Amino acid sequence: MTPRLKEYYHKTLKPELVKQFGYANTMEVPRLDKIVLNMGVGEGVQDQKKVHSAAEELGLIAGQRPVITRAKKSIAAFKLREGMPVGCKVTLRHNRMYEFLDRLVTVALPRVRDFRGISPDSFDGRGNLALGLKEQIVFPEIDYDQVGEIRGLNIVICTTAKSDDEARALLKGFDVPFTGWAAKKGLDEHG
Repeated sequence: MTPRLKEYYHKTLKPELVKQFGYANTMEVPRLDKIVLNMGVGEGVQDQKKVHSAAEELGLIAGQRPVITRAKKSIAAFKLREGMPVGCKVTLRHNRMYEFLDRLVTVALPRVRDFRGISPDSFDGRGNLALGLKEQIVFPEIDYDQVGEIRGLNIVICTTAKSDDEARALLKGFDVPFTGWAAKKGLDEHG
């Protein structure tokens, strides 16, 4: 079954973007490339179980088994040796990526305390959006009673857009909540 957002992109959003930016070729239209979820676990140096529990939680959130990331260098001040587990990450593509974005926008972000929207300055200049969540429990897949520790989570949404404005228009079409972007650009709410 095709995810709701993927269908919406092909039927509605893609033609709107062509009209807005005047693309000559439909392959120029920006689209989602991948979504990378990353959880750094600094305490994993002393206790490797924390890295594995973080990986388990990230697997529940993403619906895909994460890869445990290891230290590339030894740092004596942190009692860190090369090859020690220090976090975990997942790269989502295709249908899982659209499903995750749907859950992020409709379920997780509204559950974040004091959430006022994503800063429009969170783009990297090449059309990729990076945002951080302070707690993983905003996702409904995580059972609050089973969580041993509240951990942060980094989310990077990679697009094929050539500029931040194109990427902003694409993500705005997916109802990603930005703060002050419409006012900053002098556009109406749907612009």
